Amino acid sequence: MNRKYSLKFVAPAVLLGLAMAMPAFAQESAGDAMHSAGQNLKQAGSDTAAAAEDTYNGTKIAVKDTTITAKVKSAMKSDQAIGASEIHVSTKAGTVTLKGQVSSREIADHAADVIES
Repeated sequence: MNRKYSLKFVAPAVLLGLAMAMPAFAQESAGDAMHSAGQNLKQAGSDTAAAAEDTYNGTKIAVKDTTITAKVKSAMKSDQAIGASEIHVSTKAGTVTLKGQVSSREIADHAADVIES
């Protein structure tokens, strides 16, 4: 009979102990969740900073390319030998490309000489 009484008191005590421990477990998992959320925010900030830097560098290259293209077009237009020619100028990452048709190989070579200077 003593066993019946002891089991009756042990089961509620275990349940009460678990019920009291649950907030502690919840705090641990909430702390882990907060840490994980903090890490995610840190990573998002890093990713945003990297994207902003890539955008800045891409814009910087595009501005340089546009400047180079404008200078080459200006030099070609002011040159009497190639001024009237239909030559398309494009620049990508500092490399200038000329496309079009000219009346002779000499004019094509002259156009290449103009953009090199």
